Amino acid sequence: MLDNKFCWFLELEISNALASSKDDNLKGFWCDGVLLPTFENDYSKKFVNDSRQITMTAFIGLTGQDQYELILRFGPTALSKYARDLDISECIPKDKTDEWFYIDLKEKTVIIQTD
Repeated sequence: MLDNKFCWFLELEISNALASSKDDNLKGFWCDGVLLPTFENDYSKKFVNDSRQITMTAFIGLTGQDQYELILRFGPTALSKYARDLDISECIPKDKTDEWFYIDLKEKTVIIQTD
């Protein structure tokens, strides 16, 4: 299920990953918020089942205010949980490396792959 609680969780996970990143270009970066898509249809069960991803908004950067497109890609476990209205927070990889997400600073895009 996607709600404000999940967005807050994702904000903290992104900030923690940025803080421990070995990429010098990301030093000092943090996340100051994650927003759901404006329209509920853009994260409905049918939409997620068909597209296997949701496009959200994240505020990231040295000030935490640069707007990034956040693409949350659903792996099989997250997809199954989402279809059953279960919490997908545990599907965000727990490792403290920055390998579970990709940030394109030029295009201002973040991609997160769930389990």
